[in-house]
Amino acid sequence: MDVVDARRLRAALPPLEGVLEVPGLAAPVEILRDAHGIPHLRAGPTGDAWFALGFVHAQDRLFQMELTRRRALGRAAEWLGPGAAEADILVRRLGMEAACRRDHAALGEAARAMLESYAAGVNAFLASDAPLPVEYALLEARPEPWEGWHSIAVMRRLGLLMGSVWFKLWRAAALPVVGAARVGALRYDDGGRDLLCIPPGAEAARFEAELEVLAPAIRALLESLGLQGDETGGGSNNWAVGPARSGTGRPVLAGDPHRVFEIPNMYAQHHVACDAFDMIGLTVPGVPGFPHFAQNGRVAYCVTHAFMDIHDVFLERFEADGARVMQAGEWVPARRREETIAVRGEAPRRFEVVETPNGPVIAGDARHGTALSLRSVQFAETDLSFDCLPRMTRATNVEDLFEATRGWGLIDHNLVAADTEGHIGHLVRARVPRRGRQSGWLPMPGWTGEHAWRGWIAHDDMPRAIDPEEGLIVTANNRVVADDHPDYLCTDCHPPYRAARILERLRGTPGFGPEDAAAIHGDTLSPNALLFRERLAALAPLEGEAEALRQRLLAWDGRMSADATAPTDYVALRRALTRILAERSGLGGAGGHPWLAVAPGVAPMNQLWWTLPNLLRRNDAALLDGWRWEEAIGAALREVAGAAEQPWGETHRPRFAHPLSALFPAAAALLDPPALPIGGDNDTVLANGLLAASGPAAGYGALARYVFDVGDWDNSRWVVFHGVSGRPGSPHYADQHADWAAARMVPMLYGWDSVRQAARSRQVLRP
Repeated sequence: MDVVDARRLRAALPPLEGVLEVPGLAAPVEILRDAHGIPHLRAGPTGDAWFALGFVHAQDRLFQMELTRRRALGRAAEWLGPGAAEADILVRRLGMEAACRRDHAALGEAARAMLESYAAGVNAFLASDAPLPVEYALLEARPEPWEGWHSIAVMRRLGLLMGSVWFKLWRAAALPVVGAARVGALRYDDGGRDLLCIPPGAEAARFEAELEVLAPAIRALLESLGLQGDETGGGSNNWAVGPARSGTGRPVLAGDPHRVFEIPNMYAQHHVACDAFDMIGLTVPGVPGFPHFAQNGRVAYCVTHAFMDIHDVFLERFEADGARVMQAGEWVPARRREETIAVRGEAPRRFEVVETPNGPVIAGDARHGTALSLRSVQFAETDLSFDCLPRMTRATNVEDLFEATRGWGLIDHNLVAADTEGHIGHLVRARVPRRGRQSGWLPMPGWTGEHAWRGWIAHDDMPRAIDPEEGLIVTANNRVVADDHPDYLCTDCHPPYRAARILERLRGTPGFGPEDAAAIHGDTLSPNALLFRERLAALAPLEGEAEALRQRLLAWDGRMSADATAPTDYVALRRALTRILAERSGLGGAGGHPWLAVAPGVAPMNQLWWTLPNLLRRNDAALLDGWRWEEAIGAALREVAGAAEQPWGETHRPRFAHPLSALFPAAAALLDPPALPIGGDNDTVLANGLLAASGPAAGYGALARYVFDVGDWDNSRWVVFHGVSGRPGSPHYADQHADWAAARMVPMLYGWDSVRQAARSRQVLRP
């Protein structure tokens, strides 16, 4: 079927009312849905709660769940075609399926029972008479059964290789272009000085790698490219306000997770209650429990990405035929196997997987003598993150929650929490290997054995803060601790702008309450716009339209407001200046380097967009090939002057693309939810960020926003960027988008009296 109309979409929606006979339950489960279609599930035994969540996830998000599983296991190209093939090959190289099966086998009884109950609920939906999502008709496909270990694959895929691996690959590819002396400048901006998460509000300078320490890696990388070098000459917010600072006398916890906009949303709003717990928060379709954002009546918690360095890239040295690899000075056999992926509309693709003692090869060809391998916390050793999920349902306070997360390792987080006893806290929830700080900068020589992991940083040694003196905790992907911390944790992170602005707003809002959170979520002041304005003010007057553009930007207040035109001019100027930097440095051509082809790839323009402000602030023109910044800014102004002025919200309006709309363009208008004009940019708290290589449209942003009034739970609020349903044609496919676009939120109903009064539908699953 290649035609979809509104009638077909409605016919593909499952029934959400009445009584359903569902084998596998021990007792009835009640499902109430509020005005936004958010499910509130009430069960008896714990197993029934997870069974019901699996059933309801499948009701609303079955196609998404299966596509995520396919992406995790290297089978997405069977549905999506050649555009998904390289990502499929990468996860096959990483050994995703074997790692997930290994972890499932090692889990404790509670986690395994949770996963099996959830899988039974998904399969019970598949066995019901409910219509399948319309995507299956488009693809002429049938859903496949769910197994317990599949949820581990879904969770692993959603955080796959986030963080340091891309920075290391970028600097490695840039090294032969800019030279060893300049590769250290290719980091994200630090805003002048990094603002730290711990201790809250402190600042620190960055550690700069010593070239002599990096010399072996630099020499090895350049030699691998047949070059010689001079070795001497390289998104989310959350915050907690303690009871002494809040207007309620209780803690307040708020934030928003930032990711690329995927349809459907990777998060869904759910409320799950049973005899053992009563929790509400954001779930991950395909996964039981509440891994990232929730409250259980006693403690609320949320996360941001902590940018811990959990991935090491190694330059490997192979014999001529690629059969053996050097390890600790000796040649040892490389493990090799051939695999095949199916590709929609094309012949199957065969490829070789090569594994070294350090990890699988992810870039390069072993038969050419060198290649890059990856050793990642996400794959290298058994992970027991799912053992944390049942424990988190029972946590009674902040300390108890932090103890419940012992062993979490699938992705690294700033876990921020608040409890009904009045405590707030921040823990870096991660497993981080012990090794030298130099591993954070570039791929290290894999043949020496000198850069191997030396055990793990203990859970008790991870950075944490409980009830800080000021009563405020803020994290926004900024640096967690100063680089003089006893353990090496991080080289790259996001600039401190969002964290600094949130902290400023909180300090300026005595008696902060839940009603104040949306104003911070929606803050559009851009510090880098102000930095550009300073540089423009120091520039000699230009002529004609270029001078008119300069004057407009000098008169602007630096707010990335949707209804203003100056933000459009600013972004055009910054993108033009980034292109000039890419061209004059030679780094624009680095995008063709095979090391940057690891799916989804690294775009030099995107990396340089983040590096540019630091170069401007320091007046560092070394990458401009003889130009001064004044010349480059003048050229950028002349390039973009005279363009038709358009409000930023229109220029920045995102496109929410369903994964099948490109394959079935006749159905795209119904599959793709609409998007409204929005403000913000990469540097604002309203982090609707653009990808500089793609254009000014927002490519990522807050998938959800939330605020927990800790202890008065019905006063909490939340929103997601489209809706709770992943089914095109559902009235709840995009019904929260207008509130999200305006930085508003909808009620987070928790008390069961409130839920029943607000319920718009009722369904009972009966054994």
